[in-house]
Amino acid sequence: MFADASLHNSDGAWQMIFGLNTLPEYRNCGIGGRLIEAFIELAREENRKGVILTCKEEKIHYYAKFGFVNEGESESDHGGATWYQMRVEF
Repeated sequence: MFADASLHNSDGAWQMIFGLNTLPEYRNCGIGGRLIEAFIELAREENRKGVILTCKEEKIHYYAKFGFVNEGESESDHGGATWYQMRVEF
């Protein structure tokens, strides 16, 4: 999924989140959640079909709070980890 950046289409129907991280001293302050909400709103304003991301199993519940649905294991094997594809559709 992420191996070839030349496949990127900036006008594509779906928006992707490739990563979200906050500095340790700012975690659990709601900053990440506000960023996700803002990103979803921006995708809506740009008339995307929705937003897609991949995450590790322990983060599935976190993203579900924002409306993301777990679509199962991703084909990605980045870093040798198991990733799950999440999608919120408008």
